[in-house]
Amino acid sequence: MFGFGILSGVTFLPLVGVAFLLTQKGDDEASLRNIRWATLATTLATFALSLFIWSGFDTTSAAFQFVEEKNWLGSGLVYKMGVDGFSMPFVLLTTFLMPFAILASWDSIQKRVKEYMIAFLVLETLMVGVFCALDLVLFYLFFEGGLIPMFLIIGIWGGKRRVYASFKFFLYTLVGSLLMLVAILAMYGKAGTTDITVLLHTDFPKEMQTWLWLAFFASFAVKMPMWPVHTWLPDAHVEAPTAGSVILAAILLKMGGYGFIRFSLPMFPDASTNFAPLIYALSVIAIVYTSLVALVQEDIKKLIAYSSVAHMGFVTMGLFTLNAQGMQGAIFQMISHGLVAGALFLCVGVIYDRMHTREIAAYGGLVNRMPIYAFVFMLFTMANVGLPGTTGFIGEFLSLTGAFQANSWVALIATSGVVLSAAYALYLYRRVIFGVLDKASLKNIADLTPREIAIFTPLVLLTIYYGVQPQAILNATQASVDNLIQTHTALIDAVKLAAAGQ
Repeated sequence: MFGFGILSGVTFLPLVGVAFLLTQKGDDEASLRNIRWATLATTLATFALSLFIWSGFDTTSAAFQFVEEKNWLGSGLVYKMGVDGFSMPFVLLTTFLMPFAILASWDSIQKRVKEYMIAFLVLETLMVGVFCALDLVLFYLFFEGGLIPMFLIIGIWGGKRRVYASFKFFLYTLVGSLLMLVAILAMYGKAGTTDITVLLHTDFPKEMQTWLWLAFFASFAVKMPMWPVHTWLPDAHVEAPTAGSVILAAILLKMGGYGFIRFSLPMFPDASTNFAPLIYALSVIAIVYTSLVALVQEDIKKLIAYSSVAHMGFVTMGLFTLNAQGMQGAIFQMISHGLVAGALFLCVGVIYDRMHTREIAAYGGLVNRMPIYAFVFMLFTMANVGLPGTTGFIGEFLSLTGAFQANSWVALIATSGVVLSAAYALYLYRRVIFGVLDKASLKNIADLTPREIAIFTPLVLLTIYYGVQPQAILNATQASVDNLIQTHTALIDAVKLAAAGQ
């Protein structure tokens, strides 16, 4: 692609679609149809290209693959891209979900359609870039750049309090990331490079590791988000359009977890070990507290948003166990949550498009009019609870297994979150789906359309398939997880030997 490699192709292909959309003039039905179909075709082509990359990806290697490197405008900065077992699954998840986001917006978005589709295509480029970047400055540009299109998506096409929610989202995530920028400058001053592959083998002093870890933590904790910096997420979800909520929950939250895997754990091993108890404490508080908060919500989207915070608690807990089960479970949980939470927000979008309300009290007895929808909603509710046979079970079980090996009390408290998740999820499902259909406004509500069935079918199949056959995901990440654990253990042992020698 103009002298660049295939990773640049999958990253910047959505911008080709943007270029085409910019040529479209007018708001007549023909133009809007062209805009929608062109955007869908672009996202499908990007997904097809990511599958081609996956077909050549070696799952037995922990090394970075498809690496491409160029001097950046002669400035000494490097444009470097590559993927490994940590990033490849997230590239696939991103490109897989984008067509569903576009299909979910097919009829619901009627104003500024061209600008809306452009925002999503630009966002896709920035999200894929985050997972492919092998240079710290490049990573930071992609990481922060993603704020802009999502800020616009919430602020322009969101609900009544969209301006408040978009500014809150932007300010929370920006402030945390500014500390990461300071840390990047400090790392460049120490190592003389921003090349991630070099920094992974750079021995930062113990005291410096502490400050660098805290700076990166400030950014990633807000992005996930972790308790107590999670309060922007429910507002953002409630006000965002359906597709915005899908991408926010499925992809953007995962950038925080990916950051911990890519930077905090391998680059600052001593600090990661020292701060692990803090992560455990914040994780179990998130799991229990936000589950209790979810129980009292009256807005469906807000309930699912708090559920996301609780599930991200399992992710951070699993990552910092620094054993194979915990880390594998955390990564699997992120992939599973991307599929399940994205599907749950699509389920909310289905009934919101028909009734224009997300209040739980406005529904009841939908199974009588929407049996297909009731089945789909039930499946993803069960996956969200962690029912065996769905993807939700694999991630939670492995994370708890790893946590038990690291700290049995942490695992015990976190397990209560599984019980609480069943309480709020089943309570929501019962109130919305079951009961007597006695509200006049629901008498003529229609079941899923063929377009909506087409959206949910792949998500249903993958949620069940990977719940029964998780090895495809686990094998893709195993080599990278084993390498990270071995490297981390060796560095910690070296620090202990040096301390003993003194």
